Amino acid sequence: MTKPFKIKDLDDTQAPLLEHLIELRKRLMRAILALGVAFAVCIYFANDIFGFLVRPLTQAFPEGEGRIIYTKLYEAFFVEIKVALFAAFFLAFPIIANQLWAFIAPGLYAREKRAFLPFLIATPILFIAGASLAYFVVMPTAFTWFLGFEGEAGGLPQEALPAMGEYLDLVMGFILAFGMSFLLPVLLLLLNRAGIVTRAQLVSARRYVIVAVFILAAVITPPDVISQLMLAIPLLVLIEGSLLLMLLSERRDAREKAASDQTLPAISE
Repeated sequence: MTKPFKIKDLDDTQAPLLEHLIELRKRLMRAILALGVAFAVCIYFANDIFGFLVRPLTQAFPEGEGRIIYTKLYEAFFVEIKVALFAAFFLAFPIIANQLWAFIAPGLYAREKRAFLPFLIATPILFIAGASLAYFVVMPTAFTWFLGFEGEAGGLPQEALPAMGEYLDLVMGFILAFGMSFLLPVLLLLLNRAGIVTRAQLVSARRYVIVAVFILAAVITPPDVISQLMLAIPLLVLIEGSLLLMLLSERRDAREKAASDQTLPAISE
């Protein structure tokens, strides 16, 4: 008969510093090995991955037009290396996160593990959601806007000739910026669980939070209102969702405290 799943409490053994360092080295080596294997796989498909990243630009150009160039002889080679590293990190992230959790978890109490696990699960989901918004919605819109500057200047044709390296940097910046921005609710909830920030403080500062979100959207996105709204509106929705989760958590804690207060007099009698 299988035993029910149970989260273990803090380890009884207090390992000396040397054992902790050995454990850390073991976890790091496994994470690096996973990243290396993922890189070996991704470098083989680097051209296909780059083609996937170029697709929003291809769709922004009129059909049958547009090209992407490299101005240095070695640029295309290093673009493939960067693409492979970029993709390898995403591919190896579950193993890297698992090794990080395996190193940290023995030092946590069971209630701390239960509190931390939802954040560990939500982090990649929210990051992927932000990156998907950037790739499927924001980048096609932004690239179409950028290409709108093509035409003539002083009687000479004005044509967009994006370079591979610069384009990759722009795309990586979009994906990382939107992905990291979508982790803001996770950060707020962690700060709330740690007692650093309360829900009441965030509610009272809501107007400043809204201004800060729009400033962040203006800095990250291209200088057009549509792209800024595409980031700001989902972020505000996520922040409001975080406030709702904080409220539900506070009510649950209040019920548990009330139940424990009722139990204590009964035990003393």
